Amino acid sequence: MPIPLYQAKAEFLRTLGHPARIRILESLQDGPRPVRDLLAAIDVEPSGLSQQLAVLRRSGIVTSTRAGSPVAYELAGGDVADLMKAARRILTEMLAGQNELLAELREAEVTAR
Repeated sequence: MPIPLYQAKAEFLRTLGHPARIRILESLQDGPRPVRDLLAAIDVEPSGLSQQLAVLRRSGIVTSTRAGSPVAYELAGGDVADLMKAARRILTEMLAGQNELLAELREAEVTAR
């Protein structure tokens, strides 16, 4: 029996649900990067980076190529970069709404005194 679409989406989003994986995906938005560049950009131990890259590679979100000795990683498709940009826009809107609410609460506190 095939997995329901909502369950497949949940699994996909769970794969993205790690701060190091998000940082990796954001680092790869501008194109392929060798592991050494990813290590410099992301504050994680080499073994941790390797583990997170393996998760992303197994899921098909990133691909790897070897050009000589360094291994380079890149996003498997442009849709992942679009998803990262959409997540940033959504969070920006959510936080802006929270800031507006916070300003209203502070204003109400001042007028209540």
